[in-house]
Amino acid sequence: MFDSLNEKLERAIKVLKGQGKITEMNVSDTVTEIRKALLDADVNYKVAKTFTENVKAKALGANVLASVSPGQLLTKITHDELSVLMGEVSKDIKLTGNPTVILMSGLQGSGKTTFSGKLANHLKNKRGKNPLLVACDIYRPAAIDQLQVLGAQIGVDVYSDKQNKDAVSLAKKGIQHAKDNGNSVVIIDTAGRLAVDEQMMNEIADIKKAINPDEILFVVDSMTGQDAVNTAKAFNDRLDFTGVVLTKLDGDTRGGAALSILSVVSKPIKFVGTGEKMDAIDVFHPSRMADRILGMGDVVSLVEKAQENFSEEESRKLFKKMTKNQFDFDDFLTQINRMKKMGSMKDLMGMLPGGLGKAMKGANIEDDMFKATEAIISSMTPAERANPELLNGKRRERIAKGSGNNIQEVNKVIKQFEEMRKMMKMMGNKEKMGQMMHRMKNMNIPGMK
Repeated sequence: MFDSLNEKLERAIKVLKGQGKITEMNVSDTVTEIRKALLDADVNYKVAKTFTENVKAKALGANVLASVSPGQLLTKITHDELSVLMGEVSKDIKLTGNPTVILMSGLQGSGKTTFSGKLANHLKNKRGKNPLLVACDIYRPAAIDQLQVLGAQIGVDVYSDKQNKDAVSLAKKGIQHAKDNGNSVVIIDTAGRLAVDEQMMNEIADIKKAINPDEILFVVDSMTGQDAVNTAKAFNDRLDFTGVVLTKLDGDTRGGAALSILSVVSKPIKFVGTGEKMDAIDVFHPSRMADRILGMGDVVSLVEKAQENFSEEESRKLFKKMTKNQFDFDDFLTQINRMKKMGSMKDLMGMLPGGLGKAMKGANIEDDMFKATEAIISSMTPAERANPELLNGKRRERIAKGSGNNIQEVNKVIKQFEEMRKMMKMMGNKEKMGQMMHRMKNMNIPGMK
């Protein structure tokens, strides 16, 4: 996400990197380039103008420390202003009702139904809630079927009635169903509608009036850029929604919606959709998004994803095996499966900071990149997985045939495993680890002191 904007902002700030100090002239040149980058990203003109004026004023008023270059200072100021522009701090969803009622709204094709399923999955798995999905799209029969399929996939109940053609009645009955069955959250999926369709806008306004929801979320396709912001304003005028959801952030996102929407409608972005899977949903953190826009990665989110999939006890056991050189192919396979649960590999690589993240993100990383490795390990016997030293030539040939790979692929996986095993053993040996760190220091690797 935001690759194009990231590149243009980097180029703009490079203007200052060779400068010894900040002057009005070189800051003006840089700020002009930043404004162009924002406008190219489909950011609202007034928002881009105010943003760059703030950056310029803060840059000219800042004291440049001897240890900080003008380019570094401007990067910091730009980062802080981007964070403020997107809300500065994350805004949590309200879960105070009994049950909490969340009304979904938005245009057709914005991803409302899919996001309703993702939100239910998130609240169930991350917040310990017992959600109910309510199908209130009376115009598109496939929407009801879609919601039922999603509900079955994530283990969440769905209330629907294809015979009932009154969306207000359906919403009320869905809430009553939740009360009767002990559901703590009700997510009401409504039909997509245009802001200019008076009849449809009246319908969702009537639903709001009848059920008095705790949250009204406006779901917007982030790839539509500035159009999304204009639509959000029209919906907000009628519904006074409580928060925004940006979907399809894994696509070719220019950034206009994320950077403009708060300034235009004064409502926070609460969630983002980052892929097709049901767990591809993130709470929106303005500062972390600013990190990613400026190519700094998002290490905090990466660590959080890792913590969700790697328990402390399991990590302790694994470390113990590593230090005793008992790490085997079953452990290797377990780590692969945990990494897959963390989400799209390309998205995870994009969270790495600086040049490493860029290099990995630019690489051709497929989500099924571990498929051959898994097939090869699965073709080993339990004894071979536990004792890799048994893997002689004949056994490798059998594994290659059984996994549908050639012998070179099998040798490659075994070599990767052996290298990882060596590295892990070294990590458990303080003396060897110290020697390795000393050698790395002498290699003048950037960032190592």
